[in-house]
Amino acid sequence: MAADEGATTLVTKDDSPKMSNEKKTKFDVVIIGAGPSGYTAGIYCSRAGYDTLILSGILPGGQLVNTTEVENYPGFENAIMGPDLMIDMRKQCQKMGTTIVDDEAVDVDFRRKPFKVLTATEEYEGRAVIIATGANPRKLGLEGEKTFAGKGVSYCATCDGPFFRNQELVVAGGGDSAIEEATFLTKFATKIHLVHRRSELRASKVMQERAFNNEKIKFHWDSAVIDIIGDQKMQRVVLKNLKTNEETTLDVGGLFVAIGHEPNTKLFKNQVELDDHGYIVLKNKTHTNIKGVFAAGDVHDRTYRQAVTAAGFGCMAAIDVDKYLTESVDKQE
Repeated sequence: MAADEGATTLVTKDDSPKMSNEKKTKFDVVIIGAGPSGYTAGIYCSRAGYDTLILSGILPGGQLVNTTEVENYPGFENAIMGPDLMIDMRKQCQKMGTTIVDDEAVDVDFRRKPFKVLTATEEYEGRAVIIATGANPRKLGLEGEKTFAGKGVSYCATCDGPFFRNQELVVAGGGDSAIEEATFLTKFATKIHLVHRRSELRASKVMQERAFNNEKIKFHWDSAVIDIIGDQKMQRVVLKNLKTNEETTLDVGGLFVAIGHEPNTKLFKNQVELDDHGYIVLKNKTHTNIKGVFAAGDVHDRTYRQAVTAAGFGCMAAIDVDKYLTESVDKQE
């Protein structure tokens, strides 16, 4: 995503005299991440009158920049391309007065106030911080995933399922997420090929029974997807039985990878509380265990993982920040 006009330019530190346009580094609120949750938090914080910074990271827009048509975000009758939605959110943030810097946070210090967020070239301070760094779906590690991302390969059945009506599909995985995705996709697909590396599912018994009782789902045990083939969009997948080494080619319209997500929280290890899977633990609404540090979106949400819910969490975090900063001022007075 190209930087918008007015985006802050990085300043090289040297011994030259300070210029009047020296980069601003102290803010009321620092938001780390620029997906739907980060941008929404920025809109609300700026609109509430707080001097707000968003550190967008290297790829502003989060997962939606790799998404084609978005049909399920309210307000767009004829759908909208994922990157276009993120560009509009960014512009709305800037219109509200949010400072957006296209740089990546590499370290944080939440042990004392004001909180510090460091990039490779700058150190920023904030009276409050909102973590909105999101999560990334785990990949199979195939070259075809990159080639056909958004062209038949998907990581979200709820987002993309309706685009695959009356087609045969493959779901890779064997946990609750995979079974949930496969079951949901049977609403649209003629047949689901569920490919799992083991001889039994890891999903809960309730989810397993639901899948076993669904005539549209065919199971490929002890198998893995080893290749994705197509022209302008994917058309076939190659499966390999890991016990017999036998390979099978399936003509399908889409591949849904459901082998879990990785929250982008390595930066916050030993800074805020994380659960066993690396997701941020919320103590009260959007509060982390560090007073003044909040989280919004997929970085803590293991259940919904939708653009609209991420935006909702961004709104909630901004409202919680407003209450926190207002109370902080009242206590000082």
